[in-house]
Amino acid sequence: MKEKIRDTATQLFLERGFKSITMDDIANEIGMSKKTIYSEYENKTSLVEDCVMAKFCVLNEGIDLIIAMEKNAIEELYEIKRFVMSHLNNEKSSAQFQLMKYYPKIHKSLKHLQFEKMHKCVLLNVERGLEQGLFRDNVNPEFVARIYFSGMNTIKDQNIFPLDLFPISELMDSFLEYHIRGIVTLKGKAILNNIINSNQE
Repeated sequence: MKEKIRDTATQLFLERGFKSITMDDIANEIGMSKKTIYSEYENKTSLVEDCVMAKFCVLNEGIDLIIAMEKNAIEELYEIKRFVMSHLNNEKSSAQFQLMKYYPKIHKSLKHLQFEKMHKCVLLNVERGLEQGLFRDNVNPEFVARIYFSGMNTIKDQNIFPLDLFPISELMDSFLEYHIRGIVTLKGKAILNNIINSNQE
């Protein structure tokens, strides 16, 4: 029962945002009483936290599987981006921005976990890219990992990148290309251009 509540709530939150979805909406969607939800969750905040952390675990596992495939470093970044976007409903509701605005404590905890995961993944990605001759040998992996995390969080701030000017999917593509172009070799640039061209077809 708890899993059904969490899965339904997560989908609704991703589609319409954390703010607009009520416990009544979730109960109606499942076809149960609100009382049943409150028997599993003390309040909406505890439900939001469970949904967020469960989704984070799913994304973690998926990212680890992609890394285990040992693609080239550039393809790996695009594969992870596609996977994350598909699981976050292409961030149509800009869930992370709403989380930061309405549930700051949960957002703070999530951001800490995201930093640990993303920092480790990007460090490994840069090191692989260096070994494969795709990234310039004078880049500082530690700097790249931290600036990537910083940039990824900044583009989700709608005060800086409003959705009407920067749709999330296009913004993510632009940021990823911007990131990679800053560190690639000529060999890496050729792979990047092939990926971009194939995505536009």
